[in-house]
Amino acid sequence: MAHRVHRPREDAEFAFILGMSEVPVLAYFTGTWPKAIEPCRVMDLVVGGIADDCAERLTVVRTDITRCPAATERYGVTGAPACVLLKEGEAVAHGAGPMTSAEVRQFLDGHL
Repeated sequence: MAHRVHRPREDAEFAFILGMSEVPVLAYFTGTWPKAIEPCRVMDLVVGGIADDCAERLTVVRTDITRCPAATERYGVTGAPACVLLKEGEAVAHGAGPMTSAEVRQFLDGHL
């Protein structure tokens, strides 16, 4: 099954996806510098599974920090991987560092 994860190439595309979503958005921020690559790859699998399982209740956006600097700054992301749960464009939860599937589900618990 293909993961239902949006991958915006720039801030305008991130904003468009956010504006079109009728459900909460899990913005998963990634980085491409050496110390971030492996943790972000692990999170890709975790977040991809979450995207598949919660497709009706959640929009998932994989956001590269270097491609979407305005979104990164707006939501206070300072490292990768990081997750921000957004409702109507406003952050309702933040998570930093690599997380297991159970930890991401706990992060989302109560918000979906």
